[in-house]
Amino acid sequence: MFQSIERRPPDPILGLSAAYKNDTNPKKVDLGVGVYKDEAGNCPVMTAVKKAEAQLLEIEDSKSYIAQAGPDLFLRHTLGLLFGEQHEVVRDKRTSVVLAPGGSGALRVAAEFITRSAPGTRVLVSDPTWNNHMPLLGSAGLKVETYPYYDYAKHSIRFDEMMSRIGEAKKGDLVLIHGCCHNPCGADLNHEQWEAVAEAALRQGFTPFIDLAYQGLGDGLEADVYGLRLLASRLPELVVASSYSKNFGVYRERTGAVSIIAQTTQAAEAVQSQVVSTAREMYSVPPTHGATLVGMILEDAALRTEWDAELTVMRDRINGLRSQLVARLKERGVAHDFSFIQQEKGMFSFLGLSPEQVKRLISEFSIYLVGSSRINVAGINQSNLDYLVDAIAAVL
Repeated sequence: MFQSIERRPPDPILGLSAAYKNDTNPKKVDLGVGVYKDEAGNCPVMTAVKKAEAQLLEIEDSKSYIAQAGPDLFLRHTLGLLFGEQHEVVRDKRTSVVLAPGGSGALRVAAEFITRSAPGTRVLVSDPTWNNHMPLLGSAGLKVETYPYYDYAKHSIRFDEMMSRIGEAKKGDLVLIHGCCHNPCGADLNHEQWEAVAEAALRQGFTPFIDLAYQGLGDGLEADVYGLRLLASRLPELVVASSYSKNFGVYRERTGAVSIIAQTTQAAEAVQSQVVSTAREMYSVPPTHGATLVGMILEDAALRTEWDAELTVMRDRINGLRSQLVARLKERGVAHDFSFIQQEKGMFSFLGLSPEQVKRLISEFSIYLVGSSRINVAGINQSNLDYLVDAIAAVL
């Protein structure tokens, strides 16, 4: 059965991690893998998470299966974080929410549910987008196409071209939009652009599909969901895949959610039952540890305050590193204008280097980043910043 199986090439980002690990250069820098890193280069466990885990250790009295939809506290607070406790779609009970194994699992569960409900559904995704969007959505049966998004030369959003392409979307189509902190380019829609998307969706009838993986790491917990809440207020239907991997640092606990807004309470209840059934057929029962911790933290005022403060430190550090990198490159006398990095949001940005220059950064300086020149800004710290600046200057 398996004699003729061909070996697949390694994942480009995971392959970078392996190469970085085996590199003996003491100055090596990892800007590839998309996890938050602190000043010491570690992906830390947040203090609020550790405190919640200590409490859970004392009170948890069973490891039995949980309800298929997920823990009640997690589900309620997910809606609160996304839409706000008093948002009309929450108040009117028009939103279903189901725990999923991470943001990736949320995307896949949503795609499977939509494919089963409406076979042949088309989804438009940004060019560029997270490299796992295509296989996650496409292999579930959605017909994946793209719309223009990022101008690599001008380091800005190709908004007119984006809207022209989205203008071809119609009722029954999905348009996937990064809610904030676009991965991989870091260029986010402004308020006016979100307004234009909402108007187009109302006019043409397509359904926005929001991927929200970085809430709180751009401008703040509330600011980062401006577009999401605007669409929720204006449109009859909306699909959201959200993740807690980054803003709670529970990557390996695989904690995410599928939230779907329907036109009525009755429709939302029907959607909830079908999403739960879809998930049941895929993996039976979801993991609960991360979701339980998230629910505990958001329910406890002291833990929530501590978590919010830690998240603020992470966000401020990333934004500060963006400013420092731009300033140091300018001080170094680099003629190339990198000011766009300071304007972008979240963990990622393109440096705008050629594939050959990227290869030189890796081979000559042991600075690891993907071939598109996308970097994880959180991989920069005070001990490697000047080395990185000198290396960029050298390859330019």
